[in-house]
Amino acid sequence: MPIKLIASDLDGTLVDHNNFIPNGNLIAIEDINKKNIDFAICTGKTYSITKNICDKCNASYGIFGNGTQIINLKTGEEIYKNLLPINDFIACYDLAKSYNLHIHVYSELEIITEKLQYMDLRNYILNGKQDTKNLSFKIIENVKDYILKNQTPILKLVISSKENLSNLKNEILSKFHLNVTLIQKKGYYKDKIINTEYEYLDITPIHIGKGYALEYLSNFLNVPRSDVMAIGDNLNDIDMMQASGTSATLSDSYEEVKKVATYVTTNSSENAGFAEAIYKFI
Repeated sequence: MPIKLIASDLDGTLVDHNNFIPNGNLIAIEDINKKNIDFAICTGKTYSITKNICDKCNASYGIFGNGTQIINLKTGEEIYKNLLPINDFIACYDLAKSYNLHIHVYSELEIITEKLQYMDLRNYILNGKQDTKNLSFKIIENVKDYILKNQTPILKLVISSKENLSNLKNEILSKFHLNVTLIQKKGYYKDKIINTEYEYLDITPIHIGKGYALEYLSNFLNVPRSDVMAIGDNLNDIDMMQASGTSATLSDSYEEVKKVATYVTTNSSENAGFAEAIYKFI
């Protein structure tokens, strides 16, 4: 069956580990659009962080916050949104604080933190250390107090540490009805932007994930699963790839991701592995 919808992760897939989009990938996206195939960005980041990349890639749709929000990028229409319940945020915040862990929160236009560290520091650097009309960084004394005072809608909560967070993930899953993804940026996958190894828990409402969101978008567009292609490299991309008829991953992706992919590229993210995957199937 012909591919009618392509969903791609950003970091480590479309964008290489140095935050650069290889020219070959941009050419491949042009060819996707020439064939009238819908192209969707599918990322754990919020729209405010990735708007410039979405514009540069001329994407048709965006799945953001690991599926908490879906936007028609051609019209600006919000197709779907699911916020983190405030009581769940408070419970997770208090639990993380009891272990003295780093916390930051994403709203639609803000990254809210008590200290720039780990992923929020990475985003601060990549954003050029400037507040823009799309995104601002709120560095405040107490995240929970700020959220409660301003009644800020929360897209997702992130808990970070240099220590292993597997036990905390299991504890949260046992106590709360939430979706929790553990990402390890260590060893080969060390965060090169801030030159630091760490882990983080990405916490969103239950039944939220790239896979759920891709299914929602494909149903919205009346595209059968057999005509959907997904490309990713990280653990939070696995359910997205499983929700597609065709899936691809890059040569430098996680081994767990390679096991579920229809195709593994020869080229890495730095060498336009994304483009290789595209031309394999379209």
